[in-house]
Amino acid sequence: MMDDFYMIQKYLEDIKESISTQDLPTAVNTIQNILEKQDLVELNIGVTGESGSGKSTFVNAFRGLGDEEEGSAKTGPVETTTEPKAYLHPKYQTVKVWDLPGIGTPNFKADEYLKLVEFERYDFFIIIASDRFRECHTQLAKEITRMEKMFYFVRSKIDSSIDAEKRKKSFDQKKTLDIIREDCENGLRKIGIEDPVVFLISSFELGKYDLNLLQERIEKELPQHKRHVLMLALPNITLEINEKKKKAPEKNIGKVALLSAFVATIPLPGLSVAVDFAIVKREIETYYSTFGLDDPSLQKLCERSGKTIDEFKSLLKSPLIGGINPASILSLAGAASLVVAENAVEYAVSLVPLLGTVVAWLNYYTCSFPSSR
Repeated sequence: MMDDFYMIQKYLEDIKESISTQDLPTAVNTIQNILEKQDLVELNIGVTGESGSGKSTFVNAFRGLGDEEEGSAKTGPVETTTEPKAYLHPKYQTVKVWDLPGIGTPNFKADEYLKLVEFERYDFFIIIASDRFRECHTQLAKEITRMEKMFYFVRSKIDSSIDAEKRKKSFDQKKTLDIIREDCENGLRKIGIEDPVVFLISSFELGKYDLNLLQERIEKELPQHKRHVLMLALPNITLEINEKKKKAPEKNIGKVALLSAFVATIPLPGLSVAVDFAIVKREIETYYSTFGLDDPSLQKLCERSGKTIDEFKSLLKSPLIGGINPASILSLAGAASLVVAENAVEYAVSLVPLLGTVVAWLNYYTCSFPSSR
């Protein structure tokens, strides 16, 4: 956090004199542009596996989209991906989930494949199998390791496996999941992978099974500056993920307050208050987007659940229920003006993520229990 602040502070110091000669709207826009640059961290995720393993569906699910929604990756019973294609996250344009061509052809060579898909651009790979992992998967994993990149084995279509086992009188879901995981890991050991870890995922019920474990593992192994954008990009589909998202804005309070104090040293009348207001507005809009409280996110939730926006908004208790505007922001701050941003932001941090938890629960409920729609 301090590194980010000092980088922004140094830039502000370099243009401090220039800002002091600008009119107020221009000066505010200049500082806002500086703040926005800190969020331009790019994250590239490569999703690969055999044809028909559910690669494209996983790409869509990770981005919070259904297979037939606008902007979704094309899916089908046969291979539909012939070259690497990047799909932007609908809210975070620097996050790209790449749908990569299928592996497993008779002449498959991992080194040539990675060269074809330009392996250097990916932060990590998701290697998907819908049944057992095969030699092509291990070839690819070993080559990725040799090139000093991270990969994660994902066993997809777990919902189908569970449905098939439910017909048995002795069905036990935990036992079934343990058997599937153990079978996958033993299979990988037999074909040359030491200490394999397999994550069980259903792209149609993403909030179930091993999504939280996968997220924790990826987050642990990503560089610090990439972890934040990963957390923001994850769909609000489990309470565990949402709890972590609650903590992310809290870490920003100190940086926002320090920036506010620095701007106050610029001799331009009205700039400090205007920038404080702009900072708080920007922070709140970020929270709303992150937790799916913005109108486009609520509209999508309505389409999935059969509820109306008014029904969802009736669950929210916030001065911002009527929109993010000067009056609502001032009511958050509890004052006629914003002299220091920290108090307002701190209050917003404590309030908005709580509402986000409600929406995340609704997301999980409507996506996990289709019969309730």
